Amino acid sequence: MTSANDASERTLGRIVADATHDISSIIHSEIALAKAEIGADAKKARLGAGIFAVAGTFAFLALILLPIAAAYGLVAAGLAPWLAFLIVAVLLLVVAAILALVGKRSIGKVKGKPERTIKNAQDTIAAIRPSS
Repeated sequence: MTSANDASERTLGRIVADATHDISSIIHSEIALAKAEIGADAKKARLGAGIFAVAGTFAFLALILLPIAAAYGLVAAGLAPWLAFLIVAVLLLVVAAILALVGKRSIGKVKGKPERTIKNAQDTIAAIRPSS
């Protein structure tokens, strides 16, 4: 014999099933929202990266023109063109050599392994192991 009150009440299993369905729907909605936001941000990032690449190209071209302008400046100061360009080329090679030495020294300081992480992992393992 079922009363009207029993029919209107949901069972515990039905409540859990509804709650699970609701949570699943919320999670799916949040994931869809996150994808939409990330997609919009990705479009902006691609545009910004493209503009940045063009700016880098112009900066690179300007860097090429600077030594040429310096050499022509030396020519205007009275040096022979071949000597002016040779002086600029030697200066560029000296700067390149200095930068190469600094880079080599910097690379030589690289340890190659995450020592603190390894020590922390070993400490964690030691703390978890039962004492012998």
